Order: sequence, then structure tokens, then C-alpha cells
Amino acid sequence: MTDLLFYHLETRPLESVLPMLLEKTIERGWRAVVEVGSAERLEIIDSALWTYSDDSFLPHAVARGEEGDAIQPVLLTGGDENPNGAAIRFFVDRATPRQLDGYERLVYIFNGHDPDAVTEAREVWRTLKPVYDLTYWQQDEGGRWSKKA
Repeated sequence: MTDLLFYHLETRPLESVLPMLLEKTIERGWRAVVEVGSAERLEIIDSALWTYSDDSFLPHAVARGEEGDAIQPVLLTGGDENPNGAAIRFFVDRATPRQLDGYERLVYIFNGHDPDAVTEAREVWRTLKPVYDLTYWQQDEGGRWSKKA
């Protein structure tokens, strides 16, 4: 059964958490698709992935429906495609997980300071619990992840 991991942001913003998770994904030899909830946030996340660290490089691109999309280790998108054959799909900035086939892992990252996002996360948990193996991770005060469920 596919794993669906819920990451509840409390202390560190998405722009600092997502690059670390994507680096770990690449270290495992996986490709990733990052589904973003809006076109404007997609551009902001793209920029953040290029500039998050002076001593690190995270290869990625924005999906453009072009041939080069297939070779990208990390692909940002606003849609539901998987042109790079990703094993893991991230849902960020209010992109909502749904039942999908062909992934080893799904990761849903939501902002704990946005009451609407928390409400949506609870609904996604209830809806997808019968379909996936769910785990819930929450940031502690130091920004480290603690498994809660």
C-alpha cells in the first residue's frame, strides 16, 4: 500500500522545509513531482528552490509539457501529470491529495497557522485513510519532525 505522509508546518516555512525533503528524495534515487496549489506560488517555490542555499544545488524545473520534463529529477506543476515518472508526489500550498496510482509515497505539507489548511488536512485524512497507509508528522519548536500518528 502507498504511504501518505502528512507534514504539519509549525515553526519553519515551506520554503525551508521542501528543499530538505527533496534533497532526501534525490538521495534515495527517486524522482519527485511537486504539485502546487496556485500558479503564483509555483513561481515563488521555483525561485526558492534555486536560492535556498549557497552551497547546494537542487536540480528541478517547472513542467511545461515539453520533452525535457521527462528527465527532471524534480518537477514542479500545477496539474496532475507525472511526466518524469516520479516515485513520490508532494502536495503543497493547498494542493489537495487524492487517490492516485503509480507512486511509492505521497507527501502532503500544510501550514499549521492557516485554519483553513488545517481543516482541509483533517478532511483529507478522513477521506484517504481507507486508501493509504497514513502517518502524521509535526514540527517541534526546533523545527525537527516528530511522528504523532
